[in-house]
Parts: sequence; C-alpha cells; structure tokens
Amino acid sequence: MKISKLNQRRLDNFKNNKRGYYSFWIFSFLFIFSLFADFIANEKPLLVKYNSKFYYPIFSYYSETTFGGDFETEADYKDPYVKNLIEENGWMFMPVIPYSYNTIIRDLDSPAPSPPSKNNWLGTDDQARDVLSRLIYGFRISVLFGFILTFFFNDYWSKCRSNTGLFWR
Repeated sequence: MKISKLNQRRLDNFKNNKRGYYSFWIFSFLFIFSLFADFIANEKPLLVKYNSKFYYPIFSYYSETTFGGDFETEADYKDPYVKNLIEENGWMFMPVIPYSYNTIIRDLDSPAPSPPSKNNWLGTDDQARDVLSRLIYGFRISVLFGFILTFFFNDYWSKCRSNTGLFWR
C-alpha cells in the first residue's frame, strides 16, 4: 500500500511524538486484551474433561446432572460438590482470574472491601466482587461504547452535511 507524501509526513510526526506513539500501542494492547475478557476473567471453566468427553462451559450451558449432580440447573463450578464430581472423573481448566465482573466472592479472608491478595490481585469492592475483573470488563465496555458512538455520529453528521448541501442550492 502506497501512502502519499503528506500522509507519510503525518505518520512520521506521530512516530516522533514518543508519548503519543507509545500510548497508542499501550492502548491498543489493552483494548485487544480486554476483548478476550471472557477468557481471562470468568467464573466458568474454559474446558472440562469429564468421563473422557470435553465440555466448553464458557460457550454452552451444562446442567449439574451432566457431571453426575442432582439438579437440572446450570452447574456452579465454584461449588465444592460440583468441583469434586468433576475431579473424580476428569478435570477442569479455569481462567487466570476465576471471577466474573459480577461474581460475589463468599470465601474472603477479610471483610469486604478487602485489600489485594493472592486470589484478588487488586482486592475486592464493598460488595465482595473482584476489582480486576470489573476493571477489565468495564474498560472493554467503555472503549467499545466510545468507538460505536464515534462511528454512528460520524456517519450521522456526514449525512446531515450532505443533506444540507443538497437542500440549500
């Protein structure tokens, strides 16, 4: 792809602005990282092997009876009973942060809000939810909202400008 001399000069100016250039790459990395929030911070396992079959709870709903439990409701993979059922005949692979943005953590060492710990890297908020997982999900929602808003307003205003040009001749 060939770029015009003017655009090449603009790109060179942007690259020479070190703070802006590095900020762009950091922001891009964080945004791409946040797009995979469901695979990084989630209370459901990414993969479960049970009785020589593979299950993907992050994509599908599996009841507790699938893993030998009693209830037809969705399996709570944090429940010790369900964990033991799965680990007797297989294993499960959890995300790096085993809490979703709305997971209430019931087994905290100290009352909520709790300070950072080995399990909660940035601590918990006043309702015992993991701060890091909420930060990742919130960043994704905020940036996507900004991109979508920018796209639609840009499209809307370009149509408004073209319409005024047509009607005022």
